[in-house]
Amino acid sequence: MSGAGFWDNQDHAQNVVSRLKSFNSVLKPFDVLTAEVSDLDLLLEMGAEDSELAAEAPDKLTEIESMLAKLETASLLNAPYDSNAAIITINARDGGTDANDWAEMLFRMYTSWAKANGYDFEILDWQANEEAGINSTSFVVRGAMAYGYLKGEAGIHRLVRISPFNSEGKRQTSFAAVDVTPEVDDSIKIDIRPDDVREDTMRASGAGGQHVNKTSSAIRLTHIPTNTVVYCQNERSQHKNRALAWKMLRARLIRLEEEKRELAMVEKYKNLAKVGFGSQIRNYFLHPDQRVKDSRTGYQVGNFHQVLNGDIQGFLDAFLRWRMKTDE
Repeated sequence: MSGAGFWDNQDHAQNVVSRLKSFNSVLKPFDVLTAEVSDLDLLLEMGAEDSELAAEAPDKLTEIESMLAKLETASLLNAPYDSNAAIITINARDGGTDANDWAEMLFRMYTSWAKANGYDFEILDWQANEEAGINSTSFVVRGAMAYGYLKGEAGIHRLVRISPFNSEGKRQTSFAAVDVTPEVDDSIKIDIRPDDVREDTMRASGAGGQHVNKTSSAIRLTHIPTNTVVYCQNERSQHKNRALAWKMLRARLIRLEEEKRELAMVEKYKNLAKVGFGSQIRNYFLHPDQRVKDSRTGYQVGNFHQVLNGDIQGFLDAFLRWRMKTDE
């Protein structure tokens, strides 16, 4: 990184910086843990002659065990694209306006988690709903092991609450679909035949300024063999939207190939709930009681608002441990 001309190629430089952050996310906690173990050894040695120091040992050991558990969870992030950034797409599904509102709530949940953990995020596409919430959004989360942590969020998220959009105050069940793919650069090769991709241009919708709404700057790409569709309108330039759409398409197809390899390698997945896009993975309840429960791992939290404010690390870690057990 200190070499001459390192920052001349911004894409390459950012990839190197991202790799360094990923390495440090494991190496630095390991160094801290090693130092803490050495301190504990010294504390035990001195505690043999000082009862007050000896009394500090149990708390120190509990602290070290907690650090070790976190490091063991981080060591599960060893799949090919775990260190990559994560492209998250959220689509409102069944539930009318409540589903649109729910999709935007999930967006805030993930971006709050990103901010709290020092990750950056960039909105790639935003389709606002006329009444409330959003129809869909795509955004990228960049930071150490972003895709590794967030890949388990792919699937259907179900919300049960008293609808704020229903004048009779009835309970409403709404759904939003979350898709997570790794952001990939040109160094990852994937063969896409141009004839297999249909490109459509259209005017961008929603807020975005007069230029965006008056020009055909939005790009939609459809990969015909897999029926994979990506859409990008966030940039004013059609050229930039096209480049982003192709990046999103490559990421989606790489994820599809990754899922095929997982299914081929792990026969027992035939008897498990599907992990990928399209399966109901988590239930969020605001009525009759507050709780959030993952249907795969059984992990649950009794504070709905705590989770929606971005405190989802427990769910992410539980998924990694669950996947380790199913792979055994």
